Amino acid sequence: MNDCWHRKVEDQQKGLSSEEGSVFSMDSRAEVFFNVDSTKLAEFPCLADKKFSCIIFNFPHYGRKAGVKKNRILLASFFLSCADVLTQDGEVHIALCNGQGGTPADQPMREWHNSWQVVAMAAEAGFILSKICPFDSSKCDGYRSTGYRSQDKSFHTEAALNHIFTRSLQFLPAKPVVIEERVGKELVSFQVPGDLCEYMNRNFLDKHSEHPVNILQQELLKEVGLTWPVQRIEKKYPLLFKSIPSAFSYSDFDILPSYIYWVRPIEIKKDNLLENMDSGDKTPAACAEYHTIYHTEEECEQAEGVQSDTSEPELKNGIGYALRPSLRVHIKKILQQQDLEIDTIYAHSGQIFKRCPISPNSLPSSHEALLIQAFDPSKNSEAACKLQVSLESAISTMAGLMPDSKIIFPREGLLSFQKYSEDPRYHIYIGYKTKGSGEQQQLIGSLVVMPHNSTHTKFQICVISLNLDLLSMLIFNVNDWRMLWTWDQRFISSFGRNNMTLFKEFSLYPPSYSHDVSFWVETETFDELEFHALVRQVSCGTVREVTLVDSFQHPHMGHASQCYRLIYQSSDRALSYRKALELQLLLRRELQQRLLVTLR
Repeated sequence: MNDCWHRKVEDQQKGLSSEEGSVFSMDSRAEVFFNVDSTKLAEFPCLADKKFSCIIFNFPHYGRKAGVKKNRILLASFFLSCADVLTQDGEVHIALCNGQGGTPADQPMREWHNSWQVVAMAAEAGFILSKICPFDSSKCDGYRSTGYRSQDKSFHTEAALNHIFTRSLQFLPAKPVVIEERVGKELVSFQVPGDLCEYMNRNFLDKHSEHPVNILQQELLKEVGLTWPVQRIEKKYPLLFKSIPSAFSYSDFDILPSYIYWVRPIEIKKDNLLENMDSGDKTPAACAEYHTIYHTEEECEQAEGVQSDTSEPELKNGIGYALRPSLRVHIKKILQQQDLEIDTIYAHSGQIFKRCPISPNSLPSSHEALLIQAFDPSKNSEAACKLQVSLESAISTMAGLMPDSKIIFPREGLLSFQKYSEDPRYHIYIGYKTKGSGEQQQLIGSLVVMPHNSTHTKFQICVISLNLDLLSMLIFNVNDWRMLWTWDQRFISSFGRNNMTLFKEFSLYPPSYSHDVSFWVETETFDELEFHALVRQVSCGTVREVTLVDSFQHPHMGHASQCYRLIYQSSDRALSYRKALELQLLLRRELQQRLLVTLR
């Protein structure tokens, strides 16, 4: 699509009709239509029944001395029109003069309010900016810019940019999830907390998964295996664990008590399969380790209203059920079930959960890897140090496979192992820096040495836990942890099963919107993490960051006013201002109904 005012006049002078529907053949390679309204493509008779794989609009303009607001309206209307006639995997190309688009690719970049805000306008129709490149008029044979302020005059196309847009996935609320799991000799059914439903049953660590978390894990074990024998623990352990909350050692898992996801069971019953095993039944069905995930309407209706506050456990005989905050809750059982060979590394991985505030570095669900090694301190007193060296060498090798990475890792001292006061663990930090910034450190795991507590009392166990998600983000250049959980297949296609490659972003310069919410709370009962969980759920994960900007304690009434600033920005889907406002209004309603706060 192009502004062909000049060409149209020439054709009229030649006596050619330019009424709606007129078509001209150009060497049998193209058809040219005049009087096509770019904001109503589907209404044009000759285009109504067609689907296009690519729609190109070079230098759109509202006309004459139109300001940025009218040109934004033109862009938004054009994108909405394209959605009707574009194939599902099609592209929309828009060429704009330097500065008009309002993205960092413009040099110099205009202030946001003084630009056409092309990415935000595209989001109104569900499009994301997937690529941006210089506009090269020399590749368009016979192209000449014209139409400056609706006149037969050319305009500057130097440093112009071609913006390529593609469709994004829609925002859909996560379906409720009910899980039945074997915990000890019981089958426990429970409803997954609402803000975690999006992360359940994703199977990123399956053997044939091409997710970067699994690619990283496989590469890590391969590198460590060059120094030590490595054996995978394939047995699956339940997502739930049960404990007496007052006796649970939160310090062992580097997590505060308020960060545990306690759940309220829907039903607890005896496990008949285990009874069959006790009676001698060794069939695969009886011996299977399993858990079932389902979300039929009937079960969800049954569970509705059961799952509520996840910060306080519902106790039965003093025992509560919680989602595992770390795989280390299974260490005792692993040591009981595994006949550990000295100096062999046993690897186990799985999904973990933690109640946390919404921030760029806080993950409510992630994947953890355990590396367990038994050693005899009388014969190998430096076993833990050697394992540290092997781990650092493995991560350094993987980082070296990414020469074009935005993340720069130091050649020496990649990992640091820091110990705090009486904490028996060493916290593992990885050092890095991004181009144009100073050195930074990211906590990625821990190391602890403990007695075996078995018949082999002289042996000790070295346990390393690594957060695979945080490490993957650094190695593969994934800027937003939410991208690891996207349903968009373009994310997975960025990586190869046997090829360590950097992530190639398919959503560039996503717009962000700021909204504030203020409400009165009872300070003794208000749970801030429950507020963050509700924001995460209601916003469909589009809130990137939540900040407390003001707090006021009423001098007489006893309650407090909290004001939070929410930054809406989606890393993989088209988020428009209209959609962000819709989610914000929905959040305000849910806050009153579910947290029983008084909005200001």
